[in-house]
Amino acid sequence: MPRGDKDAYTDKQKRKAEHIEEGYEKRGVSHEEAERRAWATVNKDDGGGKKSGSGRGKDTGHPAAHKGGSKGGEASASRPAAARSASAKKAAETRRKRAS
Repeated sequence: MPRGDKDAYTDKQKRKAEHIEEGYEKRGVSHEEAERRAWATVNKDDGGGKKSGSGRGKDTGHPAAHKGGSKGGEASASRPAAARSASAKKAAETRRKRAS
């Protein structure tokens, strides 16, 4: 099997890669780079291609899709409450000024 051949991947993994690729292209990433990143994400999530057959696969769990909220919240949670509050007040004031 030549390198880059996607025969070992399930239909679900192929759909997943296509969806991820579309998301990258929407954000302005070139087609080739978007495709490369999409397959890298599928490999990271699922551990590479899966052959069909009873009991051959594992549940994907979609780990990459679940990282977003927890990673973003860590930095904010480590700041004191007063600093978070001041930042929120400043943001609200900026939004109020720009709206008028």
